Amino acid sequence: MSALEWFAHKSLGGGIYWIQERFYESGNRANIWLVRGSQRDVVIDTGLGLRSLPDYLRLAGLLGAEGDEKALLPPEGAAGRPRPLLAVATHVHFDHAGGLHQFDEVAVHSAEARALRRGDNYETVTWLSDSEVVRQPSPGWSARQFRVRPVQPTLVLQEGDVIHLGDRQLTVMHMPGHSRGSICLHDRERKILFSGDVVYDGSMIDWLPYSRINDYVTSCQRLIDLVNRGLVEKVLPGHFNTFGAEQLYRLASNYISNAGVCHKVSTCAVRSIASLALRATNSRTTS
Repeated sequence: MSALEWFAHKSLGGGIYWIQERFYESGNRANIWLVRGSQRDVVIDTGLGLRSLPDYLRLAGLLGAEGDEKALLPPEGAAGRPRPLLAVATHVHFDHAGGLHQFDEVAVHSAEARALRRGDNYETVTWLSDSEVVRQPSPGWSARQFRVRPVQPTLVLQEGDVIHLGDRQLTVMHMPGHSRGSICLHDRERKILFSGDVVYDGSMIDWLPYSRINDYVTSCQRLIDLVNRGLVEKVLPGHFNTFGAEQLYRLASNYISNAGVCHKVSTCAVRSIASLALRATNSRTTS
């Protein structure tokens, strides 16, 4: 199957494209975001990596070219060499980071850089079944073969780092809780938040091996602060549909309200089961 068949996209305007893997039918299917700038383009999360995302971006005409200063116009037919392209993982879980190995420039938060370098499929919580991939990406493919490949990050991110795209900037917000290296990327000028799995319009997962409820509460408090200060109007999440500031406030507030003792006890039990299952299916790298 070609990359053009595997992926699909739509434009949200303003140089932002929403890309998905068509034949991965699962609640774990991650949103892939392409953000085009006047000097650099950024891919936020990369999906499973079963087909070439860079090939798709090129063949679909989504990449800007050097010398094309009108970066927010449709890119089809752009001349010249492609602008630099950076792939940023909001965290290293398999559904978001599986395609990082396809890119020359890769960025991840420092808390998860080691796991990415080692190809640690325990920390990437690799959990994929044949039934979720409804068309084989290649002959003889099986979910049992799937692993997140080791990748050497070219850029290790920290809280407050700024990714410059030329005519726009994305500020890194370290928001642990779902995972220890989870980040959001904030386009402050346009009041857009790329939230990864920190928050989306669904149940927030805090029972994975490196999830921490107390960290999640702190991150949700930061989300509420963004809303209260009028710094976010639109959220482009790691899963499901986009939403606005009111829903962001509601989701973050509800998580904080429900993060009491009972939730912590039940989550601890679920985390233990999840950890055992992941260890059984993914051997950890030991060196």
